[in-house]
Amino acid sequence: MGSWRELMGRDHRASVIVMAGGVALYAINVYLTTSLLPNAIADIGGEELYSWTMTVFLVASVISSMLVSRLLARFGARWSYSTGFIAFAVGTAIAGGAPTMVVMLVGRGLQGLAAGLLAGLGFAVVRTVLPPNLWQRAIALMSAMWGVGNVVGPIVGGFFAQIGLWRGAFGLLAAIALGLVALTFRALPSGAGAGVSSDPVPWISLALLTSTAAAVSIASIVDGAATVALLGVAAIAAAAFILYERGATSRVLPEMTYRGRSPLRWIYLAIVVLAAVSTVETFIPLFGQRIGGLSPLAAGFLGAAISWGWTIASIWSSGAETDRMRRAVRVAGPIVLGVGLLAYGLLQVADPGGWVVVGWYVTLLFAGCGIGMAMAHWFTAGMRVSTDDAEAAQASAGLNTSQLIANAFGSALAGVLVSLGGPDIVDSARLLSFGFAVLAVLGVVVAFAEFSAARAWRREPVEASS
Repeated sequence: MGSWRELMGRDHRASVIVMAGGVALYAINVYLTTSLLPNAIADIGGEELYSWTMTVFLVASVISSMLVSRLLARFGARWSYSTGFIAFAVGTAIAGGAPTMVVMLVGRGLQGLAAGLLAGLGFAVVRTVLPPNLWQRAIALMSAMWGVGNVVGPIVGGFFAQIGLWRGAFGLLAAIALGLVALTFRALPSGAGAGVSSDPVPWISLALLTSTAAAVSIASIVDGAATVALLGVAAIAAAAFILYERGATSRVLPEMTYRGRSPLRWIYLAIVVLAAVSTVETFIPLFGQRIGGLSPLAAGFLGAAISWGWTIASIWSSGAETDRMRRAVRVAGPIVLGVGLLAYGLLQVADPGGWVVVGWYVTLLFAGCGIGMAMAHWFTAGMRVSTDDAEAAQASAGLNTSQLIANAFGSALAGVLVSLGGPDIVDSARLLSFGFAVLAVLGVVVAFAEFSAARAWRREPVEASS
């Protein structure tokens, strides 16, 4: 394996910065926006659309992630990346200059389309711009950009919100994106691939997914029977998605997901549960400012506490090497997550003291550890679900797609729970925390279902390989 010095040497430095920069923009933007939103809605209104800012962004990311290979084959790395950076800059400028929340949502949608493309391009382009001995180092660097986002996003967003210039943070992000456009033209090749991907875009599946997320999002801004009706529509659309995918030739998730007793469906569902619950952090800065009276900077760090726990536990749990240890971690993770959110919900009181606020940080960090310790091993399980290289590659691609889908639905569901909590922000915080704690514990049921399916799958080698 090549060295870090070789990766960041003169020959490869510019291309590595472009690839890592694309992922970093995505990650920083997520945490920066959650830090800024309380100040933004105080300025332009639209609090009822709070959760939509993340849902629109994430749904758009899911859609554009399906287009990465096709754009790369048609236009090549240079133009695909340049398009992504320019679109991100334009979307960020629209969001930063938005006079109303509706205009901000337009900018967030364009940001999401660009961010999904940029995040996916890095892992696709690395094989064409770097020698094989540097692939692992480059992928590790791109993955580490999420850790950078955990720290830089709250700091930058919290700082600009603290000084009353929340729009300036978006301006800074747009300027960075435009700077990466210039570097892209110098670093990446201009040639296109061999041709457009032969796989058609799964538009019907994507439309059903988008409809489901939209129905849940709209349910967060209506009342009573309308909320129940829209949640029913979302359930029907989700069921239609699964039924359509089972027989479709072009689908979002790989064919193996729906075959026989495949454990892959349970692996994806486990990831969906964990990733959906993680979106609770979208509202944490708002709760921190409104309930605890925290400054924008402190509230931004509170929102990132889950992600820090995620990162710490991912590293710590990597030492689980036996099958028994990995299974134990996958069961313990949802329990830790649920307990952490339950404790955080119990600490939601009017006029909290200093020790209660400290308890918020501790319980959220603890909850994040539950996500990190389990998520890493669910991803590994998905990569090992088949010994066939082609199937394993398809299953691995579905892992990221499942996480993106879960993030979109989780943010929409969070908005519904906050809305149902009523006008009292403390009640909203409690309902969101307790509701997501219950969802987290369902991950234990999913884990045991996967263990059972995996045993049956291994006992049926003929069926599994057919």
